[in-house]
Amino acid sequence: MGCFSIKCGLLAGSVFGAVIAILGGILIPVGDMIIERTVKKEAVIEPGTTAYDNWASSEIAVYRQFWLFDVKNPQQVVQEGAFPEVQEKGPYTYKTRYLPKANVTFNPNNTASFVLPMGAIFEPSMSVGPEEDTVTTLNLAVASDIHLYTSHILLDMVINSTNSSLFQHRTVKELLWGYNDPILKDTIGLFSPYNGTSDGPYNIFTGKDDISKVSIIDRWRGETKLSFWNDTYCDMINGTDGSSFAPFVDKDVPLYFFSSDICRSVSASYEATMNLKGIEVYRYSLLPSTLASPVDNPDNKCFCRNYETTKNCTLAGALDISSCSDGRPVFISLPHFLQGSEYLREVVLGLHPDEEHHKTFLDVEPITGFTLNFAKRIQANMMYGPAKDITVLNKVKDYTLLPLAWLNETATLDDKTADMFKRELISRIDMLEIVQQVLLIAGVIIFFVCLIAFFCVRRKSKTNLG
Repeated sequence: MGCFSIKCGLLAGSVFGAVIAILGGILIPVGDMIIERTVKKEAVIEPGTTAYDNWASSEIAVYRQFWLFDVKNPQQVVQEGAFPEVQEKGPYTYKTRYLPKANVTFNPNNTASFVLPMGAIFEPSMSVGPEEDTVTTLNLAVASDIHLYTSHILLDMVINSTNSSLFQHRTVKELLWGYNDPILKDTIGLFSPYNGTSDGPYNIFTGKDDISKVSIIDRWRGETKLSFWNDTYCDMINGTDGSSFAPFVDKDVPLYFFSSDICRSVSASYEATMNLKGIEVYRYSLLPSTLASPVDNPDNKCFCRNYETTKNCTLAGALDISSCSDGRPVFISLPHFLQGSEYLREVVLGLHPDEEHHKTFLDVEPITGFTLNFAKRIQANMMYGPAKDITVLNKVKDYTLLPLAWLNETATLDDKTADMFKRELISRIDMLEIVQQVLLIAGVIIFFVCLIAFFCVRRKSKTNLG
């Protein structure tokens, strides 16, 4: 009778273990469903959600670091046609995008409209010197007016009458944010006007009816497509603004985002899994094909605007954005012409591209789709070329794309936000996984231990009876 009671207890233990194991197994899909439902709910951009708090907040500071290219041999370039030699100076750091989104409006079609106010506050402690530091740089008006003046003789007269040349001395502040130019009789600068202006308006999907569309840009400046490239493909507005993506990111699928700084949409591909303050993130970076020549990437053919200055569209690494910069011969590239044609670095001396310091990347948390860290690195260049009727250009031998400055726009979550993120999301997911595994493993162990013990007891009972 006692042996029978033991066997019953062991059988009950086996059943109990099986139930525990099954419960642990059931918790896996159920837990995943709970996590998915919660994340999707919190990823919608509407008041009261985590996504909205991050989207509307301006607490995470965005900085722009600038390195300016100082031309070391301006006289030799003008008088002898020498290749320009440059040396970068920087960083000069500004706090930007510290203002919250403005004119936020939620629309009936599950979209939200807003504008991004722009401003720049100089940060001396993060800079190598004051804004009053000077550099020798290209004369922006001369380079611009070459393409705007129909008569080069008239332009030469204007240049001489204002004592201007191909190069000029300007402070960091003047070059970046604007100065009164004697030729144009107007304010000109690489990023002028900036303070007090805004980007947009943007119209984005909130994800309320379809979470896969959350943060995707529906319209920019009221339009569903661009008007800079006169081509259906190149004028597409794809993806988000890069600050967030749909939750549950698949690293095998590229991420698309639009940047008004470069007047086009781009894609980024998975590079590696990183650890950011204890949070696992996927690092995405731009592929070399983004700025490849149409010879290597036919999709880029519509971005080629001028056959003469791009050597029949064979140059890689520079994007002509004159169509969205008031006709000025402005080209965008990666810093130091990273991933660009060797020719670009052969005609401008002193450039040293480095993948680690000059590439653009995004660190995206894969469950929520939030971008927790990024570095957008862009170089501004202007084109100048030979012109026999213009004194300061008649010695120039070929079209030259001269770097003026490159910027690193960066932001990362602070320690407080990282701790909150880990506490509210990561730790809960980890705890659920631990409970699942403990129940499953414990149940399996109890089941097999009791089952084995049951057979041992039964065998012993049979032996005793025999």
